[in-house]
Amino acid sequence: MTTGVNKMSESVIRSKQAQREVNGIPTEVVCTEFSNYIFVVLTQYGKIGTLISVTPDSRSNDLSTPTFSTKVLLGKDEPLTHVCAKNLAMFVSQESGNRPVLLGLALKDSSIDAIKQIKEMIKSCQVW
Repeated sequence: MTTGVNKMSESVIRSKQAQREVNGIPTEVVCTEFSNYIFVVLTQYGKIGTLISVTPDSRSNDLSTPTFSTKVLLGKDEPLTHVCAKNLAMFVSQESGNRPVLLGLALKDSSIDAIKQIKEMIKSCQVW
């Protein structure tokens, strides 16, 4: 019976998380790998926030510099949201074999310095 329980606890969905202060603001990152996409939550509010789909553009002719499309699925659809989403999710997609990324974004500080620090947090949570 115990063996069956252990097998059940071995999830096919891998997830990692990290927490640290970014410019004095407690920040959490959770990365979860699904078979067809990577789900990344970045929060300084303790909530998922705006949900953005970041997908590699298959129509791009230049393979050395792939392009990405962003679409806000839930939450505020603002230009800065798209810029942050592309900046944070592009390398996740590239590192995971060009899989789409679903990004939950709830940031108080979206400065260039904060984004760099958050990128490092994402790298420490790689599940792909």
